[in-house]
Amino acid sequence: MSEALGRVVATERKPNTPHEFHFWTAIDSPVGIGTIVRVDGAQPIDGQIPHIYGIVVEGFSYTDLQSPMHDVLGHDGSPSAASFAATERAEIRLYTAAVLRQIPEEPLQPVPMGKVFLAEEQDVQVALRMDGYLREGANTGIPVGVYRAGGTDAVIYLDADFLLGPEAAHLNITGMSGLATKTSAVEWLLSSMFTHFPHEKGSIAAVAFNVKGPDLCYLDKPGRVEDTDEKLYEKMGVEPKPFSQVQYFAPYTAKGISLNTFRNNEALLDNVKPLTWGLREVLQFAEVLLNKDDIDAKADALIDFIKENVVDREMIPDGVLSKKHRVQSFADLDGWFRDLLQGMEKKDGESWRTHHVATIRKVRNRLSNISTRCAGLVTDTGAVSDLPFGSFADRAVYVVDVANLEEDAQDLIFARIVSKLREHLERRDLGVKHLVVFVDELNKYAPGDGADTYVRKMLLDIAERGRYLGLVLFSAQQFRSQVHRRVIGNSGTALFGRMDADELSTPGYAVLSPATKTKLATLEKGQLMIRHPHFTQPIFVRFPRPAVMQGREGAEKYPQAADVAVDVAVLRSLRPLDPSITLPWVQEITALYTDDEVIKARNATLIARPENAKAYFASQFKRIVSAQSPVRPMAASIKSAPDDDPYGF
Repeated sequence: MSEALGRVVATERKPNTPHEFHFWTAIDSPVGIGTIVRVDGAQPIDGQIPHIYGIVVEGFSYTDLQSPMHDVLGHDGSPSAASFAATERAEIRLYTAAVLRQIPEEPLQPVPMGKVFLAEEQDVQVALRMDGYLREGANTGIPVGVYRAGGTDAVIYLDADFLLGPEAAHLNITGMSGLATKTSAVEWLLSSMFTHFPHEKGSIAAVAFNVKGPDLCYLDKPGRVEDTDEKLYEKMGVEPKPFSQVQYFAPYTAKGISLNTFRNNEALLDNVKPLTWGLREVLQFAEVLLNKDDIDAKADALIDFIKENVVDREMIPDGVLSKKHRVQSFADLDGWFRDLLQGMEKKDGESWRTHHVATIRKVRNRLSNISTRCAGLVTDTGAVSDLPFGSFADRAVYVVDVANLEEDAQDLIFARIVSKLREHLERRDLGVKHLVVFVDELNKYAPGDGADTYVRKMLLDIAERGRYLGLVLFSAQQFRSQVHRRVIGNSGTALFGRMDADELSTPGYAVLSPATKTKLATLEKGQLMIRHPHFTQPIFVRFPRPAVMQGREGAEKYPQAADVAVDVAVLRSLRPLDPSITLPWVQEITALYTDDEVIKARNATLIARPENAKAYFASQFKRIVSAQSPVRPMAASIKSAPDDDPYGF
């Protein structure tokens, strides 16, 4: 049994309570802020010696001096004269600890006098109530990091039921940009979850939105792992390797030639798929892109009418419309609007089916602009390339790269993808039972103040009702105090990296002691403070560097491709489907066609992903016969006149 390192002490001015106690130690004890200790009581309660577990939240140092003046006079006003003192002044260390757990838990009493011991690995499990979910045959622990203090290395586990549901779900991480390793923490936690999430609880996958830089663009590429990190991986039972199943999705650039992603290097295109939507997909979420100050109730009514009665319906001539219409794309919709307005002008009509001509013109203008504002994502033709809703794979990561897009396009992507995920989880046909959605920059998408946008309402809905469906939100931001309180409040688990002093001064951190705030403001990379429903106090842990290539390193190794000609872009896109495709072959097939026709054929092939990519791509082009002058029969030659012909010329 280890030796005691301190004793509980209580005075009239600083008494012990059921939730806090004080103890003193020797000068050289390995105790610091965040250290977990165990107190063994001296008197049994109901025949059982009480054990109290606490975590150090404050520390003090004392001598027998009543004022600094006594020390100055004792050394004749010279700091260098301290070595000539007859005796060395006594110093004690006094610590304040917050109670984590008491055994027995009833009756709940003030912490008794007793010896203080450094918590060992088994003590840490009991103190944090991890023993309740690390039982043999009912283990739901997800390793999140390693607690270290005074020679004790203990793995800290999160309860899968409280991280992914059905209990308190969702996770939020806060910290300074570039220093808190927020993205690295999420990458590591996903690896740990995929390894340790119990298979009997069902399948699990993750959808991550890459909203800034190339941070999430190389999850399938191995990264640099130090020896110290490998030891952490080994201790927590996770293999240090990149994710084995990763798919990337990104829209095209406005020109439609190459994908608008940091991952457009030719060597990385094998698992990158285009994200393109047509009229049906976009019209359902038109309100995300339309200004509510400009679109009134009349315009909303017309948009609803178009959704229900125009799209995918056959519109026959009715006295205003001059021909049949079947609207399936933005190009079809524009043609329908044009025919409708021309017919109303001919009849001098002011309304059509209760919709005024001014409202029709305004809605046409707003809807027609969508394919221009979101060019590359929204197509005029109606071609659709989407996430594999209904066939999500277990332990797979789906990354949607929106870092280079305008805000309108980002909002549309967030709204539609998350709504579709929720719909499929409600029907239990997504392909997996549990889904994690990771969103960074929550200050931007769910701010505590400002307009109530569609995206913020959607994130609030996930935070409040998603856990019942298996839809879990992992979010990150720099300033927790500026995020909507309902999103933060519904996050059962909270991680904190290195924090800014201004952020720590906000009311949300008032529950932390001054010493804990100081440690939080000076955390190294790879360290986190964790709050979890089972933990009555925050715990400091260290986690390993993710075994994936970091964004900056990946951007240097795989630089973004420069703008290329259409035939080269087609070659790069189709080669992952068929490595035998060559540039001369592409040039031969596409020589007689416009760039728009070539891009359309390329997109159709990528969406279909046929076994014979060559044949499918070639079949997309209409047969063109080169123009030649018709061959006419030669007329019989006219005999020339004799030389002496008087009528000859």
